[in-house]
Amino acid sequence: AKRARRHLRVRKALSGTSERPRLVVFRSLKHIYAQLVDDVAQRTLLTVSDQKLDGRKIEKSAEVGRLIAGRAKEAGITRVVFDRAGYQYHGRVKAVADGAREGGLEF
Repeated sequence: AKRARRHLRVRKALSGTSERPRLVVFRSLKHIYAQLVDDVAQRTLLTVSDQKLDGRKIEKSAEVGRLIAGRAKEAGITRVVFDRAGYQYHGRVKAVADGAREGGLEF
């Protein structure tokens, strides 16, 4: 419940468009997911998860960031707004952001 309140507080200031979608991170105990969302059209453009990847959690998170960046570049998206979804910006969430930057996305 606390994370949901923090997420709403963060979301008040963030909004994604088709030119600059919102990169949302969801972190469960076992997996991590990343989505590109167009808030204007209210639809998800891309999604990536770590369920088919091998390695440690931090390594898989960085790979998720690189994968979403690669698919975004294929779709013609180079700039995004990062939404940490109420999580602290460290660990796996930071690894996704760093991986996306390595892949060529601009925040």
